Amino acid sequence: MMRQYELVERVQRYKPDVNEALLNKAYVYAMQKHGHQKRASGDPYFSHPLEVAAILTEMHMDEATIAVALLHDTIEDTTATRAEIDDLFGPEMGKLVEGLTKLKKLDLVSKKAEQAENLRKLLLAISEDVRVLLVKLADRLHNMRTLDHMPEAKRLRIAEETMDIYAPLAGRMGMQGMREELEEIAFRFINPEAYRAVTARLAEIFERNKDVLTDIEKALSALFEKHAINASVKSRQKKPWSVFRKMEAKALSFEQLSDIFGFRVVVDSVEDCYRALGAIHTTWSMVPGRFKDYISTPKQNDYRSIHTTIVGPSRQRVELQIRTREMNKIAEYGVAAHSIYKDTGGKTNGAGHAISKETNAYAWLRRTIEQLAEGDNPEDFLENTKLELFQDQVFCFTPKGMLIALPRGATPIDFAYAVHTDVGDTCVGAKVNGRIMPLMTELKNGDEVEIIRSKAQVPPAAWESVVVTGKARAAIRRATKNAIRKQYSGLGARILERAFERAGKTFTKESLKPVLHRLARKDIEDVLASVGRGELASTDVMKAVFPDYKDERVTPAAPKQREEGWSKIRNAAGMLFQIPGRAARKDKDQPRDGAVPIRGVRGDLPVRFAPEGAVPGDRIVGIVQPGTGITIYPIQSPALQAFDDQPERWIDVRWDIDERTKERFPARVSVTAINAPGSLADIAQVVASNDANIHTLSMVRTAPDFTEMLIDLEVWDLKHLNRLLSQLKDNSSVSDARRVNG
Repeated sequence: MMRQYELVERVQRYKPDVNEALLNKAYVYAMQKHGHQKRASGDPYFSHPLEVAAILTEMHMDEATIAVALLHDTIEDTTATRAEIDDLFGPEMGKLVEGLTKLKKLDLVSKKAEQAENLRKLLLAISEDVRVLLVKLADRLHNMRTLDHMPEAKRLRIAEETMDIYAPLAGRMGMQGMREELEEIAFRFINPEAYRAVTARLAEIFERNKDVLTDIEKALSALFEKHAINASVKSRQKKPWSVFRKMEAKALSFEQLSDIFGFRVVVDSVEDCYRALGAIHTTWSMVPGRFKDYISTPKQNDYRSIHTTIVGPSRQRVELQIRTREMNKIAEYGVAAHSIYKDTGGKTNGAGHAISKETNAYAWLRRTIEQLAEGDNPEDFLENTKLELFQDQVFCFTPKGMLIALPRGATPIDFAYAVHTDVGDTCVGAKVNGRIMPLMTELKNGDEVEIIRSKAQVPPAAWESVVVTGKARAAIRRATKNAIRKQYSGLGARILERAFERAGKTFTKESLKPVLHRLARKDIEDVLASVGRGELASTDVMKAVFPDYKDERVTPAAPKQREEGWSKIRNAAGMLFQIPGRAARKDKDQPRDGAVPIRGVRGDLPVRFAPEGAVPGDRIVGIVQPGTGITIYPIQSPALQAFDDQPERWIDVRWDIDERTKERFPARVSVTAINAPGSLADIAQVVASNDANIHTLSMVRTAPDFTEMLIDLEVWDLKHLNRLLSQLKDNSSVSDARRVNG
């Protein structure tokens, strides 16, 4: 176990003016509080916070952060209190220690909502102070290094949690060295067989190629010396998890991997980076499509480097990274390499710690968390956080050169919403690198994307399953809700216009404003949408506006009279309402009564069919279902009797079939078949040969010799259905086949 003076000496190596008193006080206090506590390994518990502190000294963190690491388990696991730490070390350090105490372990086998709430707490604590992140990651790294001593079930849970949350978070913050170590240890516990196989193969390949690697190092060093470039060259080998992930994702074998080995070239300045690149490219051929300049366009985690692949001295592919020493430091330690909480002699905060500009990575993290934390339910928060936080990036450009960073797999729709919500909502097409491409196209690094817009566009609900960014999903969901509300509002306005007309009044939206409180609605649009959804009856609105109003409408005719008296259904007569995305036909066949045109269930307005179904050729009626939309019934359905005393819910509807758009419609039939092997196959064959489709089927044995089947079919129209029923009746396995109406 590291001694007190050894910890101080570690910090003094990079910070000669270290506050020894603070470190000594934290060391002694934590050691006393943890006392005789033991870890699962049998070691003194105090060895854990001490090792966490040691990890942070490797990142050259200041003494305040290291003191917090020593204290981070005291409130949770000992008799220490927040007040006591405030008194001894100051309220700022007390807040940090308490913040770390509140970060409960994420239980990935728990319910999604519970996991999401725990993740939210972690990210919000990190967004307030980056030191929470650094101490938490160092804490997790030491726990992973000692994971062998935990029970097997617990080892697997912690390893999965690390792979899903902590390793990607370290990578997003630019702490690549920590990410790689966390991933490698987690990989060893999650898939030990694969880990052993990959590790053994990598060792074998390294042994076989070590002479080649040495030759390439010498060739590169000689080249830089020739061009008077001060550069260090070092070979590196891809980590086991990185190799396994690439092989699995791209279905590659070891022999197909071209980047198991690479070389890192570290120089003095940015100018030297490009001089080294020029020397390399003029000596060896570059592999097309394998050049990336992250110096001119850094990643959002502040990573900067030039990547290129050449056909090297031994006529094999060689991957190179060219960077300065400062860039190399940031690539390894990320946010910890910046002077956020280091003594710069500049402006200080109230606790005397230096304040400097946030890194891009941390500033981005704060913005992302603030955006995600607003208004999402726990499940959406978890989904969107993983989408935004834990994916690799692609960098695209607007036609004016603005850089847009997106997760891998992003589409032009994600790009449009990243530019602005209004751009996404009005997006109808996209040009990628000057060519019109589908909106589902996966964007690549360097793509220039131009969004084609239309003010008449409403984002389809189906887009939500296509996009990969949380911002786009939330905006599409919101736009879809608004579009549906607008359609309901329009339907409600038409219903109220007819109600006012029947009463000899003229409808205006302004007439609703004085009675909003009586209708328990916050605004006029709310009233109209509620009427359109059937949640609020038009008669109730009339009574609110005109207290002496009396409804003198007649009850609709009984079912037997309904066919003849169809034109007398008055509630929505004269009302023309178009399902979103479907243009009503305006031809000579259109009924003058202005019935609502129905094509199917693919519009944005919730329209569904009754259980027994309805097909083109049937006379149909619509019933408003409060809160769910309109249900379509065939006119002969006995189920309509239940609505005889609710005339305000009846809507006159008609078929409006577009011959160019083929769509099947639901119909329910009852088939009585002989109870013998092969009967079901015979029935299915008749259905298939008639180009119909079985949606669901249930069987009830009614007699020893016969079985009655209830089949929900999908057919083109009434003629199609009747032809199918006729052929079913003619089949030798069928005793009877008839349509079910309710």
